Order: sequence, then structure tokens, then C-alpha cells
Amino acid sequence: MPALELYGSIQCPYTRELRDWLEWTRRDFCEYDVDRDSSALARLQRLTGGYAAVPVLVEDGKIVQVGWQGRSCIVSGP
Repeated sequence: MPALELYGSIQCPYTRELRDWLEWTRRDFCEYDVDRDSSALARLQRLTGGYAAVPVLVEDGKIVQVGWQGRSCIVSGP
């Protein structure tokens, strides 16, 4: 599994922009859609202390970025 994880939502345009940037820079990552995957949402909330905004980029189990270019989407989960 790649050490880089992207927690996002199919409905969030900033998740799409961050995904596109990761692909453009040829980074290997695993993506989780917190709208469709309740266990991914639970992991995200544990990592963020309950904060539920996406996208969130996690590397080696630590948050390295919340949002994309200062913007994010609030999620409510499945």
C-alpha cells in the first residue's frame, strides 16, 4: 500500500483537483471516498480529531495537508 493516502469525496471539486495534481506529479497514493466508505470516514475523523473536511492528505499515518489551495468541503458521511 502506498504511504500516501487521499481522503476525499466524489462530490468535492477540491478532492478532484488534489487527485489530479498527485497524478500529474506521478505520486503513488491510495484514495478513500468518505461519502461511500464509513470506515474511511471513521479513520479520517480519528486522524483529524473529529474534523470532517476533505480533501485530507496523509503520509505515513500523519496528516500533511488539509484542503487544497486553502479550500475544502465539509462531509457528513454515508
